[in-house]
Amino acid sequence: MAGYLVEDKRKVTTHRLMQMKQEGKKIAMLTSYDYTTAQIVDSAGMDVILVGDSASNVMAGNVTTLPITLDQMIYHAKSVVRATQRALVVCDMPFGTYQTNCTEGVKNAIRIMKESHCDALKLEGGVEIIETVRKILDAGIPVMGHLGLTPQSINKFGTYTVRAKEEAEAQKLISDAHALEDAGCFSIVLEKIPAMLAARVASELTIPIIGIGAGDKVDGQVLVVADMLGMTKGFTPKFLRRYADLSTIMTDAIGHYIEDVKNCDFPNENEQY
Repeated sequence: MAGYLVEDKRKVTTHRLMQMKQEGKKIAMLTSYDYTTAQIVDSAGMDVILVGDSASNVMAGNVTTLPITLDQMIYHAKSVVRATQRALVVCDMPFGTYQTNCTEGVKNAIRIMKESHCDALKLEGGVEIIETVRKILDAGIPVMGHLGLTPQSINKFGTYTVRAKEEAEAQKLISDAHALEDAGCFSIVLEKIPAMLAARVASELTIPIIGIGAGDKVDGQVLVVADMLGMTKGFTPKFLRRYADLSTIMTDAIGHYIEDVKNCDFPNENEQY
């Protein structure tokens, strides 16, 4: 068996993630948006699969995450859930589905859970959305928080630069993290913040802290699957490690297919009925 494959095939739960933090075991998290990819990611031994609103960029070609709809997120989440046996499946609530009021947020959260059968939801923001977070939790739905660089607020930030470098924003992030934990969130993603700040949050909170561009002192890491597999070319942030160059591999394979078709080499006698 390959060294990275996980022998423990039990379904990962929010409780098990908490145990992993307590035992000092790092949590591996990766995005997926479709059945085929999720099946591979899950079988490799992933702990958490995030059906991210980054599908807006990766799957639909949008510049930001804002355009993706509730229906589209449910479609992607249903596809991923069908493929997943072990990983905890977390679905992003898309922009506009929970920021208006608590009632709307709970209604949309319940719809995602009922129609996609995912395990939990992720919401961006701190004290500004805390009442909605509490209401969703009261409905029995596990919530993962998301602080730091929150892509749904990109028009407010105006840039994808590192967040919380200044003392005031850092203190607010710490306060927001505690508020999310106190409300009952089972985990928090910290995106693109100074490593020392992320380490402090991870040490102060009892729930798992998952980082993306947040250093190595957090409880786990998350990346976008298309980025770490090298399917995308233009996106090259400092925190991204490419584990493959699928763009080149796929282009070469497709090019050979085109060549074989043009030269009448495909299909051959063994490839027809």
